[in-house]
Amino acid sequence: MSLEESFRENYKIQLRMKKQNALVDELNQELVSVRQQSMKTPGRRGEEIKFEEIFKEMGRRREEHS
Repeated sequence: MSLEESFRENYKIQLRMKKQNALVDELNQELVSVRQQSMKTPGRRGEEIKFEEIFKEMGRRREEHS
């Protein structure tokens, strides 16, 4: 497993551990945090991966609740 794949998998697990009943608050809070960090250090691959995984998790939860 590459370093990027490992980072992505660990972050995906962290996102899934966020409370389901506070879906909007916790994921949006994480999104704001990542967005602020990406403004400080633009172009970092870690933040790009985090954005991708946050949006995947939001989509997964949206489908799960529908």
